[in-house]
Amino acid sequence: MKTLSLLRFNSALIVDDDPLIRKIHSEVLKSLGFQTQVAKSGKEAVDLYRAGANFDIVFMDATKELRGMGVSTKIVGVSSECSESEIEAFILAGLDLYYAKPLTDANKIIPLIEDLKNKSVPNEGPKKTM
Repeated sequence: MKTLSLLRFNSALIVDDDPLIRKIHSEVLKSLGFQTQVAKSGKEAVDLYRAGANFDIVFMDATKELRGMGVSTKIVGVSSECSESEIEAFILAGLDLYYAKPLTDANKIIPLIEDLKNKSVPNEGPKKTM
């Protein structure tokens, strides 16, 4: 696995109702240098943003309300295996990327992290990643 030591400044919000998934995703992201915070639901994530929290990236399986609030943070959908139409619905709701959960392989998200490091690179639009 690549080492990305310059990521110590990045923060991630992990939103999932399953405590095991929250722990797995948190550990994977911490291993890549992220400071992580978890929320048990989309409502908790919305409440964090309403309270003034801000993150470099959000991993969750719902996005519509955050986008409706004007949140421009990159949002990565992390959900159980979904059909193509469900993934398209996520993307239409404002999702930037989609990964099937659990995220157990940190190497899968290294391109995403490198994109965060180079925020000046324009977003190429939504992508599906398995």
